[in-house]
Amino acid sequence: MTRAIVITSIYNPTESIEKFSKIKGYKLIVVGDKKTPINWNYNNVSYISIENQDRIGSHLNKVLPFNHYCRKMIGYLFAIKNGAEYIVDTDDDNIPKNEWCFPDFEGVFSQIANDLGFINIYQLYTDQNIWPRGLPLNLITKNFDLENKLDLNFCKIGIWQGLADEDPDVDAVYRLTSNAPCYFKNRPPIVLGENTITPFNTQNTIVRKELFPLMYLPTHVSFRFTDILRGLVAQPIMWLYGFKLGYIDATVIQKRNCHDFMSDFVSEIPMYESCDKVIEIVQSVISKENLLTHNLINAYIALESHGIVIDKEIITLKAWLMDLESIN
Repeated sequence: MTRAIVITSIYNPTESIEKFSKIKGYKLIVVGDKKTPINWNYNNVSYISIENQDRIGSHLNKVLPFNHYCRKMIGYLFAIKNGAEYIVDTDDDNIPKNEWCFPDFEGVFSQIANDLGFINIYQLYTDQNIWPRGLPLNLITKNFDLENKLDLNFCKIGIWQGLADEDPDVDAVYRLTSNAPCYFKNRPPIVLGENTITPFNTQNTIVRKELFPLMYLPTHVSFRFTDILRGLVAQPIMWLYGFKLGYIDATVIQKRNCHDFMSDFVSEIPMYESCDKVIEIVQSVISKENLLTHNLINAYIALESHGIVIDKEIITLKAWLMDLESIN
């Protein structure tokens, strides 16, 4: 298993499961939870039931809550134990297109200039007034003029984020005020320069082996903040080691599971309040002289001191890292 796809699901096998299970060169892993049908099974899928999860992440499983998206981390550990060098994050409502794939991780790509702070990457893919979940709300109407800030550079990519057509990853403010479907235009991959930031998620995302520790999903923040916070913590740590974040075309179609938009809005309030502070806090406590895992711990300790996460987050993070260390 050199490339794995990890999904957590509480539903019977979906069209997404069916299609991802047939993609050559990838092994699909599905992580169950207490709400998952008891006899969940599908051909060519490694299914990890609740009963089997302790065997995979003995430290992590003791501190993870049930019926929570963070159970996906058990699937990451399973993939790593089985030799994965790349892990794809996606969900059971993202249907891969026939051309679904990711670019090489090193090469010459169009790169957005360094030091721009937060940007709206969607503006390079559509003229529609739409923004990614996690973009600070004071920036959602800003025109970033990104076409004039691109240049060709050799880049080492740590994480590729693929877009999603039809019902892309946006926040509740967008859904409550517009909720118009979006179909992104195709273009060559785009890479972000250092200190140029855009939120990324777990919808259509591939991570290389060197950065697996950064896949930690914050467990004691709201559901709508967890993957966004993960991505904001990851970006400044990636930069220390020469890795960049890249974006590619929409290679999935999202047929979104039912959501209550007002509940999503309430869940996103901590994200709206703190997403623009996270980068600065993390950068103040990390150093390229440290191991990546030490920087990750230091980042969350700093976030805890600023009230963005609680002390239980440090316990869960350390359990994740202990399980990773036991594998390696």
